[in-house]
Amino acid sequence: MCGILAVLGCSDSQAKRVRVLELSRRLKHRGPDWSGLYQHGDCYLAHQRLAIIDPASGDQPLFNEDKSVAVTVNGEIYNHEELRKKLVNHKFRTGSDCDVIAHLYEEYGEDFVDMLDGIFSFVLLDTRDNSYIVARDAIGVTSLYIGWGLDGSVWIASELKGLNDDCEHFESFPPGHLYSSKSGGFRRWYNPPWFSEVTPSVPYDPLVLRRAFENAVIKRLMTDVPFGVLLSGGLDSSLVASITARYLAGTKAAKQWGSQLHSFCVGLEGSPDLKAAREVADYLGTVHHEFHFTVQDGIDAIEDVIYHIETYDVTTIRASTPMFLMSRKIKSLGVKMVISGEGSDEIFGGYLYFHKAPSKDEFHQETCRKIKALHLYDCLRANKATSAWGLEARVPFLDKEFINVAMAIDPESKMINKDEGRIEKWVLRRAFDDENHPYLPKHILYRQKEQFSDGVGYSWIDGLKAHAAAHVTDKMMLNASNIFPHNTPTTKEAYYYRMIFERFFPQNSARLTVPGGASVACSTAKAVEWDATWKNNLDPSGRAALGVHLSAYDAETPLDNKPSKIIESIPLMMEIPGVAIHG
Repeated sequence: MCGILAVLGCSDSQAKRVRVLELSRRLKHRGPDWSGLYQHGDCYLAHQRLAIIDPASGDQPLFNEDKSVAVTVNGEIYNHEELRKKLVNHKFRTGSDCDVIAHLYEEYGEDFVDMLDGIFSFVLLDTRDNSYIVARDAIGVTSLYIGWGLDGSVWIASELKGLNDDCEHFESFPPGHLYSSKSGGFRRWYNPPWFSEVTPSVPYDPLVLRRAFENAVIKRLMTDVPFGVLLSGGLDSSLVASITARYLAGTKAAKQWGSQLHSFCVGLEGSPDLKAAREVADYLGTVHHEFHFTVQDGIDAIEDVIYHIETYDVTTIRASTPMFLMSRKIKSLGVKMVISGEGSDEIFGGYLYFHKAPSKDEFHQETCRKIKALHLYDCLRANKATSAWGLEARVPFLDKEFINVAMAIDPESKMINKDEGRIEKWVLRRAFDDENHPYLPKHILYRQKEQFSDGVGYSWIDGLKAHAAAHVTDKMMLNASNIFPHNTPTTKEAYYYRMIFERFFPQNSARLTVPGGASVACSTAKAVEWDATWKNNLDPSGRAALGVHLSAYDAETPLDNKPSKIIESIPLMMEIPGVAIHG
């Protein structure tokens, strides 16, 4: 992932250029390969590049033929070769997949965005009339923020830290939207059928679903740099790895880097994910890299994680920390891109609380709500935890075409039905249950859902709670609603994260970018209503799904008082020198 920063309509001065360069450097971790800055009058486009396609000549900003249109972009356009064929009268300066954007704008105006198949955030400046457009991909896989200055300027940045100190107000740029200076506002360019949340009725066809997902994975093998797959041993990442391993041979990537796939996993010693991932890697014949971390390693990295992920959401921080640690090790091996399994649980109702969905209509509506919120949770984690170390994550489950196929299925087929032997994500498991050419071992294909923060080792969450309890007193919790009136933390762990976040991002706009509300096992607040016992067990861990998870918490003990098995002595607020991780 790259880092972009744009300041549009600001005062034109050398001091402003120096400031833009300074702020752009805050995003250098996202793009360590090259930096670019373009100025036209009172508009600045800055870019920090992570080179994945055409590393030699694809530096940004990118331009059309006469340089009247300039673009700074973070993303990957998977259908760029097909789009180039439509632009027969255009000459391209580079082989970058993003080079098509300026030319598509020349040809189709602002209506070209839906033609892009990929993940992207971009700012396009038309110097002929000093107009500009800003757009973000359909689901929000790439991170993007927009802010406004007192001088009338509009600011765009890949991360909060690029604009929070210079804007009077800022917010998350909504996914699937376009912002146009001509209209002065947002409009949604992404309008799929499922967005209305009307219950679909297409009969489930396992082969149609299988083909759609295989296509989504295959198109993400577009790369000019070494890559691998994140493999937790759960269903989603294992399917990604299996399809990648099956179709890698014969691709351009295989010719450049070899046809043996590399896989990566992280966890505490003896964790469920490590064992399962090792078994899947052996089955698929990948070159497997297993990284171990301790609870203390994770705790030592929490401040860095919150600075990079830019959230105080409990479940996001829990899951981001192991991913943050693993990404550093992966990048140290020379890998610059990984394919990951985010998005499946939202599309198929894979979280354990979906066992209690009262009807197919409510099941479907909840999946729609979860997909619409992904940019605030799993997409935020996957993008920023990897980008912190100059690593790109690609997520085939969030492919536009695949989502259309999967969300058109009658949700009756997706619902959990123990009497019929249907567990969570049954339609996905069944689609890849091939007796003649198996994708995965049966017990992996039908392994119970583990949230990433649980699967890396149950003692990870227990250790975090114990650490927070040593830093947050009961007296502090009594005043929580006065100190933090918005999204008031209800546990000591949440209070601890909030203190760190507020230190880095003290503005009111910053705290408003983080979602809140009651949740059990990653549910939305609406789904908490499905089971009366859940209101006393509001915790994002999958183990809070009482009566569903095989290692569920007991119902009698409040979650903040669950016994912690790790860390007998914990130093008070510590310095964060660097990340220690054992490989």
